[in-house]
Amino acid sequence: MRSSRSRKAELERLGAVPFAHRGLHGGGRVENSNGAFRAAAEAGYGVELDVQLSADGWPMVFHDDKLDRLTNKTGPLAALTATELRSIRLYTSNEVMPTLGEALEAVAARVPVLIEVKAPDRHVAPLCEAVAKALQGYAGPVGVMSFNPEVGAWFARRAPERLRGLVVSEHGKGGLFGRMERRLSMWRSRADFLAYDIRDLPSDFASLARFGGLAVYTWTVRTDEERARAADFADQIIFEMPPQ
Repeated sequence: MRSSRSRKAELERLGAVPFAHRGLHGGGRVENSNGAFRAAAEAGYGVELDVQLSADGWPMVFHDDKLDRLTNKTGPLAALTATELRSIRLYTSNEVMPTLGEALEAVAARVPVLIEVKAPDRHVAPLCEAVAKALQGYAGPVGVMSFNPEVGAWFARRAPERLRGLVVSEHGKGGLFGRMERRLSMWRSRADFLAYDIRDLPSDFASLARFGGLAVYTWTVRTDEERARAADFADQIIFEMPPQ
């Protein structure tokens, strides 16, 4: 187990620069593509990306659970193998959906990486194992995060050296029940940092977490007003436009 001092230093490395949400996309670059990741790294921004599991157990970098929005195919990603998924072109580009390993090769440890694990239920082990395997030997700063606290719990047990994050949105989760759920999720995930919805800031929960030593990143920052609010209430931004 790493010392608290070395873990704090790793957390500082992770949050050293703003993160480009799904890479630096636009202008012909598709979100969550190797081109978007290389562009972010070359500009000195961190990379935030999403990972899901293919039918044959590969961690694929893609946000939606269905292929419809970003490809000319339809249906669930999880129904296809990695080979089948990598034969599908992403819209407006000649690129294909990368595996997590390929995305990490594109970043090449030049900038920090946030990996959002898209695991909707309690059966998180196959995807977490695939992510952990892809990260073996990777030298750059990495944080693994999820809305699902079971992802953090898995990494706390099986790969405790990895920085863990809980993704939080208070939308539709107000009142006492919402506050209790957030506290339980933070405890269960053993989070080192929170990734908080910018629409919820300022937040008493996020402020208390920062006071207790957790870093708070915020998504998805798109406007000058949101950048200014993030500067007051968060430690780093996940953005879809370059910060001034």
